[in-house]
Amino acid sequence: MPSPWPRRTFLHAAGGGALALGLTGTLAHPSGASEVPGTAGTFTATSDGEFDVLRGKWRELILGTGFSPTAEPFRGILGTLGSTAAGYLATMTPASGSLWPGRSWADPEPDLDAESYAFSATMNDSYNRLRTMAEAYAQPGTGLTGDTALRDAVLTGLDHLYAEVYNERTTRYGNWYNWQIGAPQALMDTCVLMYDHLSATRIADYCRAVDAFVPDTVFASYTGTSTGANRVDLCRGVVLRGIVGKDPAKITLAAQALAPVFPYVTSGDGFYDDGSFVQHRKVPYIGGYGAVLHDGVGRLLALLRGSSWEVTGPGTQLFLDTIEKAVAPFIHNGLIMDNVSSRGISRVGTSDHQRAHGLMATILLVGQGASPEENARWRAMVKGWLQRDSYYPALKNPGLSLIRASLLQALQDDTSVKAAPEPVEHRLFPSMARATHRRRDWTASFSMASNRIAHYEFGNGEHARGYHTGAGWLSWWGGDFGLEQYSDAYWPTVDPYRLPGITASRKPLADGEGGNWGQPMPDAAWVGGTTDGEYAAIGQHLKGLSSTLDARKSWFCLDDSVVCLGAGITATDGHTVETTVDNRALGATGAPVLTVDGRPQPVTQGWKATFGDADWAHIAGQAGYVFPGGTRLGAVREERTGSWRDINTGGTPDPVTRRYLTLFTDHGVDPTDGDYAYVLLPGASARTTALRAHDRGWLRILANSRAQQGVRVPRLGLTAVNFWSAGTVERLRASAPASVLVREHRNGTATLVVSDPARQATSLDIVWNRRVTKVLSTPATVTAATTGESLKLTFGDLTGRAGAPQKVTVRLG
Repeated sequence: MPSPWPRRTFLHAAGGGALALGLTGTLAHPSGASEVPGTAGTFTATSDGEFDVLRGKWRELILGTGFSPTAEPFRGILGTLGSTAAGYLATMTPASGSLWPGRSWADPEPDLDAESYAFSATMNDSYNRLRTMAEAYAQPGTGLTGDTALRDAVLTGLDHLYAEVYNERTTRYGNWYNWQIGAPQALMDTCVLMYDHLSATRIADYCRAVDAFVPDTVFASYTGTSTGANRVDLCRGVVLRGIVGKDPAKITLAAQALAPVFPYVTSGDGFYDDGSFVQHRKVPYIGGYGAVLHDGVGRLLALLRGSSWEVTGPGTQLFLDTIEKAVAPFIHNGLIMDNVSSRGISRVGTSDHQRAHGLMATILLVGQGASPEENARWRAMVKGWLQRDSYYPALKNPGLSLIRASLLQALQDDTSVKAAPEPVEHRLFPSMARATHRRRDWTASFSMASNRIAHYEFGNGEHARGYHTGAGWLSWWGGDFGLEQYSDAYWPTVDPYRLPGITASRKPLADGEGGNWGQPMPDAAWVGGTTDGEYAAIGQHLKGLSSTLDARKSWFCLDDSVVCLGAGITATDGHTVETTVDNRALGATGAPVLTVDGRPQPVTQGWKATFGDADWAHIAGQAGYVFPGGTRLGAVREERTGSWRDINTGGTPDPVTRRYLTLFTDHGVDPTDGDYAYVLLPGASARTTALRAHDRGWLRILANSRAQQGVRVPRLGLTAVNFWSAGTVERLRASAPASVLVREHRNGTATLVVSDPARQATSLDIVWNRRVTKVLSTPATVTAATTGESLKLTFGDLTGRAGAPQKVTVRLG
């Protein structure tokens, strides 16, 4: 089972700003090139000069070009790089089993257990430190530029690591990632930077070590740990080994091995046609491995463009399309949503904003190989994110590499590029049980689990309490507020049983519940929904992790709000079950006013209350909440203390304290058929919230049971129903489980979008009891349609449609 060590969310460099990309899928040999036999099949004969050119390109892709080392933010980044390298230089003391005191790779019992993981990680980290030192030596303005002592220390370190651990005589122990990806990448990057100071013997030794741990057989099949982002990383290491060692067969092998990354997949790791990205077979990972894949592919294709190994083929556009289909929907005003970053959210020293900064620069790099129209759209999109990130602007991030900072700074300074606003759209990602709902001034995202997508991933001691991140977590952000919600020590301090939007049993779960790399999945097929691209119906048959909890949850995404329904909430764990309406992070000192039914509540820490029949609530500066028909509402203000070590064994044990204001519904101990209904209004004022609560005609809840959940919003001409089982709700009838959304338009037409989230409908009839005179368009899945006093649509087998919405347009009578 794959078990990669906690990796950097992104690689050190995003790519050279001056290099255009050839983003394609197969290796092309230039006309007239000679074919030479080798271990990789065939490869193109080349001269030493071409290797020198490629090495120079990669050097630029590491170091960047075209920036002033005395101008900010570059001066600060270079200064930080120099001080870090100086610290490594001052403390480096080669000894048996280590380069730095207290950081040993000498495993007394080398095997594949958790203790061995730590030793192999130290080996990997030692190479990364040497790479940092080499960058400080090669970069201007670090204070160590060209320093001979630093140079000699890097060479000494490389020799020591080769002699003691990373050589062809060592048997791999601990984590495979450190030996096949982490160490080879850092080693080869360092060799490129220090190439002029390496003897032929050193180069041969280092290349032989890489060959031992990354043999040609890693590319023999697209399975296991050689898929998706891992495959790209493996290719990178081997391409660089071929360049440093002047071995064209290695470059050919790795360039050809990129090909399986580009086509969309229908299962397992990779990008899906609906924009989903999955790694480790069951985990949404656009913010982690997906970002690494984009970064790695972009830089490799930039490197090889124009060479004897340029990559060309039909995969080009598929890869480019993922920028707008898969990546952009999960970036909001300079942050990438945590629900597609999995274990990465548990790592100290990073945040949703920091993870987005590198990816934004990668988009600019990839855009250089796109069409002019695509590149223009992407640059406008990224500029909008740059300008609207009021919490942590990217160019204030000291951790940015020089190349990323230069790409972003150049865009910010380019007055010809006008920032694009946030789009108004809904995007459904059924292949990874996620959805995003975007408006100009707020964005929401939904995180679910199914029999195809894990509750969460625990591994390498990371993400120990993420167990309810797939239980209907509803994360949202405003346009110019709330951008810090998940950024300020949220994960080590939040109550993991009270994430916003979830329904969960308070049954205590062990850290890492489900086991190391267990990736537990619920036995629940109906997860997904339908959308017309603007509004949506989303649903989750929720089954709790290591719990008897069973529930039906639905969200109806509208123009200014999200209607949230829950029904059939049942459990026999002997513990309370709660639905968390919201759980707002207030930082270290925040104390916004909570108003319930027009009455401001105390702001004292430790305050708690229960409101027996609340109609609405409002958190100042955040959102409004309406409870149709009233609800029993719990509220609590609390300060919570935790440490990053609590959720990640690699984190600091230092305690951190943050404030929270939580609104929740208590369904009681072992509820039977419990329910809830509330409306989330992000950014609404107290007055707007009160008016909405008293507007009895705005929303009609048509059904809220374990059989069906549905709403009608007359002002929008919208009716939407999640059919958990066959039945009739108002004017809609479904012959099998389905999600149905109807929009009546002012021009006399209507749109129906229908999906089979469970992927079990071999046939489906949908009846809409509304006069329809003509069917204007249907998908291929509709086998029959009749009009008149009602519309009847007959769908064929939908099981192979992966839960995708099927759109029908009709003319009304």
